[in-house]
Amino acid sequence: MSANLDRSRLRAALDHEIQLFEKSHPKSKELFERAKKSLLGGVPMSWMIRWSGSFPIFVERGAGAHFVDVDGHKYIDLCLGDTGSMTGHAPKASVDAIVKQVKKGVTFMLPSEESVYVGEEMAKRFGLPYWQIAMTATDANRFSIRLARNITGRPKVLVHNWCYHGTVDETFCVLKDGKVVPRPGNLGPAVDPATTTKVVEFNDIAALEAALAPGDVACVLVEPAMTNIGIILPDPGYHEALREITRRTGTLLIIDETHTICAGPGGYTKAYGLKPDIITIGKPLAGGVPAAAYGFSEEVAERIRKMTDKDTIDTSGIGGTLSGNALALAAMRATLDKVLTAEAFAQMVPLAVRFTDGVQKVIDKYRLPWSIQRLGCRAEYWFRLAPPKNGHDAATSMDGDLDRYMHLFALNRGVLMTPFHNMALMCPQTTAADIDYHTKVFELAVESIYGKAGKPAPVIAPPFSKL
Repeated sequence: MSANLDRSRLRAALDHEIQLFEKSHPKSKELFERAKKSLLGGVPMSWMIRWSGSFPIFVERGAGAHFVDVDGHKYIDLCLGDTGSMTGHAPKASVDAIVKQVKKGVTFMLPSEESVYVGEEMAKRFGLPYWQIAMTATDANRFSIRLARNITGRPKVLVHNWCYHGTVDETFCVLKDGKVVPRPGNLGPAVDPATTTKVVEFNDIAALEAALAPGDVACVLVEPAMTNIGIILPDPGYHEALREITRRTGTLLIIDETHTICAGPGGYTKAYGLKPDIITIGKPLAGGVPAAAYGFSEEVAERIRKMTDKDTIDTSGIGGTLSGNALALAAMRATLDKVLTAEAFAQMVPLAVRFTDGVQKVIDKYRLPWSIQRLGCRAEYWFRLAPPKNGHDAATSMDGDLDRYMHLFALNRGVLMTPFHNMALMCPQTTAADIDYHTKVFELAVESIYGKAGKPAPVIAPPFSKL
């Protein structure tokens, strides 16, 4: 909770922004009401309801770092499909490859030449020699856990408190009073998660050591820096300890790079020299086309080979008819080769620094008990004096009303932030003008609730004119 904030003033300001939103988005509202008659909740995927307005805005088109909704409003997109469009919307190289492949066929359940390139490029980037392709990072994580249990003969997995690795049953749990329980909102868990999973806090080496000591954990599945409860960076020495303890206890280490690809072309793993046994990644790999990958060390690959039965491989619980399809591989090749390049990251990371500096100046100017954290080309501000050290600290520092206000204020002025927290992501087409506009909007939002009371904040629009 943010100190020195007049809650009644915040409530009034939020009510004003809600009214402004509803008045300025009539077509989105009309489509939402119509959709409720055929789509459960009025949206094609349940999460799409979780935005700051009274209903979701409906998109008409997008290009690069910008998009336009059906009411004609233009937006700077700092959410980017929660990393799915980290490439920017409709990147030309990816689109050209997608169109070309669609005309030649989408899926054959046979490999294409592009799959060889993708495997070689992933090995080059991330440092693991062998790869497989999946449809989503959820699948990549689920398959990796299955393989880890199979080759180690151990039943359990270990994750960090308040982690997120897709809709994987074994990871949908948290700590409550020291016990592993289903995460709030977890629908219909197949079993008590304590049966399958151990949970420790991020950065807690002693807890990690104790949890792995019995030798019943097949794998530790972690983000190298937490991003799904906000950006939480590892303490110095944490990754060294994590790798040493997992090796000593015979536990496989799986690094999920789906969000931490923001650290560079080879993710956090390459940027910081990590040595995992398995890597998983999804979301931006194919320019928005569903695709994911998971890779293995030489040792793990050999153990998998020895335990693989060709006659039953199709009923192993790993794979899927559409996994590794020709369209996804063509999109992945083009995206890796021409979009998510080292040159692109050289542009994106300084923009995240610019974003961080701009927000920090406003925080300092108004002496807010807030903070901001950055990882590569991703940044996030917090309603707490210092960034959290673990998932518990992050979860207990949430401020629902303030969070909704900051999001809706920005949305009403043409800036889309990641809906689940105050996170911004850069893409290759993001500009300095986009970031400076966000800083302007951010200060207007802060001024409206912390500055001298008076007229409502002005409604302004992003600086770009064409899309």
